[in-house]
Amino acid sequence: MSENHVIRKCTAYCLAQSFDISTLGKLISDSTLIRIIKGALLIEAEQSWSIVFAYGAVVHWHVGAEEQTKLHQLLLNHAEYPLITPEEDHFTFALNCPSTRIIEDHIEIESSDPIVIFSLSQGMAQSIKLASFETHAITTINNTRYIPKSLAENGKIQLSRHQIAKIRGQLFLTKSDIILNYDLLDTPDFFWEYPEYETFYSITAKYLEIAPRTQVLSKKLETIHELFEMLADEQKHRHSSLLEWIIIWLIAFEIGMTIVDKVF
Repeated sequence: MSENHVIRKCTAYCLAQSFDISTLGKLISDSTLIRIIKGALLIEAEQSWSIVFAYGAVVHWHVGAEEQTKLHQLLLNHAEYPLITPEEDHFTFALNCPSTRIIEDHIEIESSDPIVIFSLSQGMAQSIKLASFETHAITTINNTRYIPKSLAENGKIQLSRHQIAKIRGQLFLTKSDIILNYDLLDTPDFFWEYPEYETFYSITAKYLEIAPRTQVLSKKLETIHELFEMLADEQKHRHSSLLEWIIIWLIAFEIGMTIVDKVF
């Protein structure tokens, strides 16, 4: 096997909600060769690359475990909302192959052009970010699955108004976090300026099924929205019931006072 076709490792991680790319760029550029491309950092070494994306993802190509750990520590020091359990995906790759394609998590790349590596990384980073959205949505749905069952069995939700408000807040945060970042799953702006590289992005986006997974995620968000609406209706019902009872007791009190006044 020639040097060019040596099989190497590639790993994609989602570590946090976002990174402070501006600060990281200044820190890393003091000791390492980097490029800043459309808000992402391309860190280069000899036949190895790390691409850091502002939305909390990083893709390593032929980077050793020790170097990955050091970079991750730096990234997390300048991150917002680090994930308790980072998402990760593993591949192998070989350079200077006849064409670029992915077969069973092995990536054959037709050159060692860093921009080709960057373009492939765009789809991989989107995929791992999407995986974090999927995990977040599934966890939220599983944690609130008992609510429709409780409503079906008892005709009401066996929770206090405070608990309902808290769950509504959690559902809203999950939905808003994903929707606010939903545009990350579109074709990156980079390819408007460099359309000749979009083919490489499309290879990873298609292989990792970003479009169909995004549609499934949309359905999960609809489920979260339905739970949110269900809890909102329950809160309104309880509030209305409370007001009705207050009015009933006020009327009863007024009638009682009238009777007492008439009798005495």
